[in-house]
Amino acid sequence: MFRKTYLALSAAAAITAAGATGAAAQEMNIVETAQDAGNFQTLLSAAESAGLVETLTGEGPYTVFAPTDEAFEALPEGTVDELLMEENQDQLTSILTYHVVPGAVMSADLEDGMEAETVEGSSVTISIDGDTVMVGDATVTQPDIEASNGVIHVIDSVLMP
Repeated sequence: MFRKTYLALSAAAAITAAGATGAAAQEMNIVETAQDAGNFQTLLSAAESAGLVETLTGEGPYTVFAPTDEAFEALPEGTVDELLMEENQDQLTSILTYHVVPGAVMSADLEDGMEAETVEGSSVTISIDGDTVMVGDATVTQPDIEASNGVIHVIDSVLMP
Protein backbone atom coordinates (compact mmCIF):
# COMPACT_ATOMS: atom_id res chain seq x y z
CA MET A 1 0.00 0.00 0.00
CA PHE A 2 2.73 2.43 0.85
CA ARG A 3 5.52 3.19 -1.53
CA LYS A 4 9.16 2.69 -0.69
CA THR A 5 10.89 5.70 0.76
CA TYR A 6 14.13 7.04 -0.68
CA LEU A 7 15.39 7.59 2.82
CA ALA A 8 18.14 5.18 3.71
CA LEU A 9 16.84 3.95 7.03
CA SER A 10 18.69 1.15 8.70
CA ALA A 11 17.11 -1.40 10.99
CA ALA A 12 19.51 -0.30 13.70
CA ALA A 13 18.20 3.27 13.54
CA ALA A 14 14.62 2.05 13.83
CA ILE A 15 15.48 -0.15 16.79
CA THR A 16 17.40 2.68 18.45
CA ALA A 17 14.51 5.11 17.92
CA ALA A 18 12.02 2.62 19.31
CA GLY A 19 14.22 1.91 22.31
CA ALA A 20 14.67 5.60 23.05
CA THR A 21 10.95 6.30 23.14
CA GLY A 22 9.59 7.13 26.59
CA ALA A 23 6.83 5.08 28.21
CA ALA A 24 4.22 7.84 27.88
CA ALA A 25 4.87 8.28 24.15
CA GLN A 26 4.72 4.51 23.67
CA GLU A 27 1.16 4.50 24.99
CA MET A 28 -0.19 7.14 22.57
CA ASN A 29 -0.37 6.75 18.80
CA ILE A 30 0.16 9.61 16.33
CA VAL A 31 -3.45 10.80 16.48
CA GLU A 32 -3.60 10.68 20.29
CA THR A 33 -0.24 12.47 20.52
CA ALA A 34 -1.48 15.21 18.17
CA GLN A 35 -4.73 15.54 20.14
CA ASP A 36 -2.76 15.82 23.37
CA ALA A 37 -0.54 18.56 21.91
CA GLY A 38 -3.60 20.75 21.28
CA ASN A 39 -2.37 22.71 18.25
CA PHE A 40 -3.37 20.27 15.49
CA GLN A 41 -7.19 20.53 15.57
CA THR A 42 -7.47 21.47 11.88
CA LEU A 43 -5.13 18.66 10.84
CA LEU A 44 -7.08 16.15 12.93
CA SER A 45 -10.42 17.37 11.57
CA ALA A 46 -9.09 17.10 8.04
CA ALA A 47 -7.74 13.59 8.69
CA GLU A 48 -11.14 12.56 10.05
CA SER A 49 -12.91 14.07 7.06
CA ALA A 50 -10.58 12.23 4.68
CA GLY A 51 -11.00 8.93 6.52
CA LEU A 52 -7.32 8.74 7.53
CA VAL A 53 -7.64 8.54 11.31
CA GLU A 54 -7.82 4.75 11.30
CA THR A 55 -4.62 4.56 9.25
CA LEU A 56 -2.77 6.99 11.52
CA THR A 57 -3.84 5.05 14.60
CA GLY A 58 -2.69 1.81 12.98
CA GLU A 59 0.52 -0.10 13.47
CA GLY A 60 2.79 2.08 11.33
CA PRO A 61 5.40 3.26 11.73
CA TYR A 62 4.79 6.60 10.05
CA THR A 63 6.53 9.93 9.98
CA VAL A 64 4.08 12.83 9.90
CA PHE A 65 5.14 16.35 8.99
CA ALA A 66 2.30 18.00 10.92
CA PRO A 67 1.19 21.54 10.11
CA THR A 68 -0.12 23.45 13.11
CA ASP A 69 -3.50 25.17 13.25
CA GLU A 70 -1.66 28.43 12.51
CA ALA A 71 -0.21 26.88 9.34
CA PHE A 72 -3.71 26.06 8.10
CA GLU A 73 -4.90 29.58 9.05
CA ALA A 74 -2.17 31.01 6.80
CA LEU A 75 -3.74 29.38 3.72
CA PRO A 76 -5.90 31.66 1.56
CA GLU A 77 -9.29 32.36 3.10
CA GLY A 78 -11.81 29.60 2.46
CA THR A 79 -9.23 26.98 1.45
CA VAL A 80 -9.73 24.72 4.45
CA ASP A 81 -13.54 24.93 4.25
CA GLU A 82 -13.38 24.08 0.55
CA LEU A 83 -11.05 21.13 1.14
CA LEU A 84 -13.35 19.76 3.85
CA MET A 85 -16.28 19.59 1.41
CA GLU A 86 -17.25 16.02 0.52
CA GLU A 87 -16.71 16.56 -3.21
CA ASN A 88 -13.07 17.56 -2.52
CA GLN A 89 -12.18 14.50 -0.43
CA ASP A 90 -9.72 13.17 -3.02
CA GLN A 91 -7.81 16.46 -3.06
CA LEU A 92 -7.81 16.61 0.75
CA THR A 93 -6.56 13.02 0.98
CA SER A 94 -3.80 13.82 -1.51
CA ILE A 95 -2.66 16.85 0.50
CA LEU A 96 -2.75 15.00 3.83
CA THR A 97 -0.93 11.90 2.57
CA TYR A 98 1.73 14.23 1.13
CA HIS A 99 2.60 14.98 4.77
CA VAL A 100 3.23 11.31 5.64
CA VAL A 101 6.31 9.19 4.96
CA PRO A 102 6.36 5.45 5.66
CA GLY A 103 8.72 4.51 8.51
CA ALA A 104 9.83 6.36 11.62
CA VAL A 105 12.34 8.98 10.48
CA MET A 106 14.00 10.86 13.31
CA SER A 107 15.71 14.21 12.74
CA ALA A 108 19.11 12.57 13.23
CA ASP A 109 18.33 10.40 10.17
CA LEU A 110 17.87 13.42 7.89
CA GLU A 111 20.50 14.72 5.49
CA ASP A 112 20.62 17.85 3.36
CA GLY A 113 19.23 17.19 -0.12
CA MET A 114 17.57 13.93 0.92
CA GLU A 115 14.35 13.01 -0.84
CA ALA A 116 11.56 11.01 0.75
CA GLU A 117 8.66 9.50 -1.11
CA THR A 118 5.40 10.32 0.63
CA VAL A 119 2.37 8.09 1.01
CA GLU A 120 0.74 10.34 -1.63
CA GLY A 121 3.39 9.18 -4.11
CA SER A 122 5.37 12.37 -4.69
CA SER A 123 8.70 13.11 -3.06
CA VAL A 124 9.55 15.85 -0.60
CA THR A 125 13.04 17.29 -0.39
CA ILE A 126 14.74 17.81 2.95
CA SER A 127 17.14 20.72 3.26
CA ILE A 128 19.29 21.49 6.26
CA ASP A 129 21.08 24.77 6.88
CA GLY A 130 22.70 24.84 10.30
CA ASP A 131 19.92 24.20 12.82
CA THR A 132 17.15 24.90 10.30
CA VAL A 133 15.45 21.87 8.76
CA MET A 134 13.08 22.37 5.87
CA VAL A 135 10.64 19.92 4.30
CA GLY A 136 9.87 21.45 0.95
CA ASP A 137 8.99 25.06 1.81
CA ALA A 138 7.99 24.29 5.41
CA THR A 139 10.29 24.76 8.39
CA VAL A 140 10.40 22.08 11.06
CA THR A 141 9.63 23.97 14.27
CA GLN A 142 9.63 20.97 16.61
CA PRO A 143 11.22 17.66 15.61
CA ASP A 144 10.99 14.15 16.99
CA ILE A 145 7.69 13.97 18.87
CA GLU A 146 7.59 10.23 19.34
CA ALA A 147 4.42 8.15 19.33
CA SER A 148 3.76 4.44 19.65
CA ASN A 149 3.41 4.09 15.87
CA GLY A 150 5.87 6.66 14.56
CA VAL A 151 7.07 10.22 14.90
CA ILE A 152 5.70 13.72 14.35
CA HIS A 153 7.75 16.67 13.12
CA VAL A 154 5.84 19.94 13.55
CA ILE A 155 6.00 22.24 10.50
CA ASP A 156 4.99 25.85 10.02
CA SER A 157 3.12 25.60 6.71
CA VAL A 158 0.93 23.21 4.78
CA LEU A 159 2.74 21.23 2.07
CA MET A 160 1.03 21.03 -1.31
CA PRO A 161 1.79 18.15 -3.68
